[in-house]
Amino acid sequence: MINILKEVARGKRGARDLSYQEAEYAAESILGLSASPVQIGAFLIAERIKLESIEELEAFVSVCRKYAHREPVQQGLDCAGPYDGRKKSFAATFPTSFLCAAAGLPVTLHGSASLPPKWGITLQDIIQESGVEVTALSRAEVVESAGKSGVLYVHAEGWCPPLASIRQLREDIGMRTIFNTVEKFIDYACSPYIVFGIYHNTVFDRISRMILKLGYRKGLVVQGSEGSEDLYIDRPNRVYYVADGTAQLDIIDPELLGLETPVPEMDWTPRLQLSAAEAVLQGGGHLAFYNQVLLNGAARLHLAGRVNSIEEGVYTCKHLLDNGDAWAVYLKWKSSLLGSKTPSESGLSI
Repeated sequence: MINILKEVARGKRGARDLSYQEAEYAAESILGLSASPVQIGAFLIAERIKLESIEELEAFVSVCRKYAHREPVQQGLDCAGPYDGRKKSFAATFPTSFLCAAAGLPVTLHGSASLPPKWGITLQDIIQESGVEVTALSRAEVVESAGKSGVLYVHAEGWCPPLASIRQLREDIGMRTIFNTVEKFIDYACSPYIVFGIYHNTVFDRISRMILKLGYRKGLVVQGSEGSEDLYIDRPNRVYYVADGTAQLDIIDPELLGLETPVPEMDWTPRLQLSAAEAVLQGGGHLAFYNQVLLNGAARLHLAGRVNSIEEGVYTCKHLLDNGDAWAVYLKWKSSLLGSKTPSESGLSI
């Protein structure tokens, strides 16, 4: 590991990118904790300064996948959002997942307890607010629930134990590392489609190339709210469509679809995120959040070939929200995870 550090820690101008084999060795040393905490911290900071290459990212993803529990549970869409959560925006990907499942597109969500640098509200926080203790569920239980509902939530540190082993190191460093990108590519359900959120437009090309190298059938890279995979509803969205060996820049403009809506400022909590999501799934809620779920559902159905256009997707999604189909999928998913409890015992809103 010392020799690896000598290559990546020479400063921004002197450092060089590692070969795939060197990066693979570094990943094994970190995830296996054979490197010391000081060496791991030095490597992660040096990589942050140098910026990770495609080969380095690919090697780290390969090693993470090697240690993770992965199985082709459902041939659907992987939603790769930030594990450090949200502070200022609605987590539209949560209700959108049940909407997509209602349209016949299985969805995989994944995450963990909050991480740096944002320390925001995570999907895990929102789900646990609903009464589902995701960290206490076995893989068999969540896979069974996915079979019934079409929505799989993966507690990443349970399905990829080395991520749990390095959590304290990441918390101590307190800033973004290579794992903030890599953990989103583990692809627990072996999905053919992926929607991937980024913070900066400078990484559009890098992430698009990763999607191609990792063999996804199609991908959508979104510079979404707080680095998420969620399209904005109050402004045009820059996205990259990845398919057939190429990546193409496009604009998804909610105004052209008649959906553009001002977004209210909210003091978000897990409870408020959950209540806003449940209101949309019941065909109501604030118009901005309702329309944002429509837009994201339409774009994801289009990516996976379930509709012929985003416009068609909007009409499809509106019908599924307004007639209760999306809400029914959510109730089925939640009740199956809560086991034998009755709706009243589980706190389900009927």
